[in-house]
Amino acid sequence: MLRQLLPISALLLGSAFLLFAGGINSLILPVRGSAEGFTASALGLLGTGWAIGYVLGCILAPRMVGAVGHIRTYGVLCAFAAISILLQALLVTPYAWIPVRAVSGFCFAGAAMIVESWLNDHVQPSTRGKIFGIYTMVNLAAVTGGQMVISLGDTMGFTFFAIGAIIFCLALVPTALSTSSSPAPLTSVTLDIGALWRNSPVAVSAVFLVGISNASFGTLSAVYADRVGLGLTSIAFFSSIPVLAGALAQLPFGFASDRMDRRKVLVVAAVWALAADLAFIMIAPEGRLANLALAGLFGAAIFAMYPVIVAHANDHAPAGTSIQVSGGLLLVFGLGSIAGPLIAGVGMSWIGPQGLFLTTIVAHVLMIAFTLLRIARRAPVPNAEKGSFQVSPPARAATPETAALAVGEDEDAPLEPAPPPADAPPSEAQDGAPGR
Repeated sequence: MLRQLLPISALLLGSAFLLFAGGINSLILPVRGSAEGFTASALGLLGTGWAIGYVLGCILAPRMVGAVGHIRTYGVLCAFAAISILLQALLVTPYAWIPVRAVSGFCFAGAAMIVESWLNDHVQPSTRGKIFGIYTMVNLAAVTGGQMVISLGDTMGFTFFAIGAIIFCLALVPTALSTSSSPAPLTSVTLDIGALWRNSPVAVSAVFLVGISNASFGTLSAVYADRVGLGLTSIAFFSSIPVLAGALAQLPFGFASDRMDRRKVLVVAAVWALAADLAFIMIAPEGRLANLALAGLFGAAIFAMYPVIVAHANDHAPAGTSIQVSGGLLLVFGLGSIAGPLIAGVGMSWIGPQGLFLTTIVAHVLMIAFTLLRIARRAPVPNAEKGSFQVSPPARAATPETAALAVGEDEDAPLEPAPPPADAPPSEAQDGAPGR
């Protein structure tokens, strides 16, 4: 296995730098913003801005690569990601942070797509599953490390903004020094909600509601933890433990969904999440251990839902369209991610920290109700006709290229590939592009 990892080590390192810097940036902003007196509504808009930028990055990055090439696009995106963090340190106001956060989301999505494109171009069908699993673990470890490092210093200074910018710049180094050739054009998707709905109404409605729930928690969990009195280290754990719990929970949820109606598994996960929602509101835990335990239970449910939804949608999809379906669902998730933090932020401004979980309660109740309705009206897919469940990174860290990497070009043709670079220099096509 080591021989298989060495050729892609530069890509894995570059991806780790991207996610580590992203982890720092995603946590320092709500912690610092809350300390600066930003309202919960303004902090929620940070998540909305990031989601808008992320969706646009997934749509427009393939066109940028088609125009100027992989390495130039990757360099520009990493540079602007670093600039965005430094601007947030210089301009400590929500009026600056919200649009700059959108720029950060755009850059992060585009850079991640490019890394995954090189990785997808390099792996062989026989090792694809293992490589994708390693890639997912590296990213989870990196984003968790980025969030946890916040607990080691003073969030009121310039330090963590500078560290985030430095790490984004370091993400350029492993790939820029590689001599591997440039990969195929990026996978591009268009959003056809009508086609997705005809394929699977449950998947479309559920993934939108999961976007609302997960993005609300991902954006405002640190604000909630701060306002119920947790310390900085506990805030970092409160944001990180749910993601790790969700990653572990994907295994049993995936095992169950391969052997029974995936919609019933989704309902179980939603009921589990709803129970955690209600516990946060009715018990209103104040202690460190109680909050972290509930956060872990909550994360195990909400971060295991997305791959079950994607697997269910692909069970109903025509042969050869799984990348289209997965990419389209990701964009629907992005639309939910735009709405969720805004709604939750307003709720927290009006009624306090519990407004976060009132938002997720509504999302999970609607998901349960509609999924049960569809279970009553449509028979499940027979187990023999199901595809296999794919463990995936958190949806906010996924791109259309993630679906292409997980599925593989040997099983699905890429969708609407962007045209090859019109004026890419010979050095990029031969020996100057980031490693595969």
